[in-house]
Amino acid sequence: MKSRVITAKQPKRRSKQHGMNIFPIGSLVRITSYSPFRGLKGEVHSVHTLSPGFDESFCFYLIALEGAQMKEPIWFEHDEVELVTSPLVALHASN
Repeated sequence: MKSRVITAKQPKRRSKQHGMNIFPIGSLVRITSYSPFRGLKGEVHSVHTLSPGFDESFCFYLIALEGAQMKEPIWFEHDEVELVTSPLVALHASN
């Protein structure tokens, strides 16, 4: 099983793994899962991918949520979040 962790020290760029878009660190995302966090926005702090050798890969995001009582970042699976703004788009818009 292959495992990969992307931290803030690595480049902020959008990548693709096994047909799945991986959001860069610093991206603003919205929680879409049916959980108490649904609809909240947050920033991606870390990305963890798993490739167990099957056709399917797994990707998890460590997200610091805005407006949540919990101050620690929380892990979400890739299908529980949607991209709101990439850090590259935000940087381009501010120039």
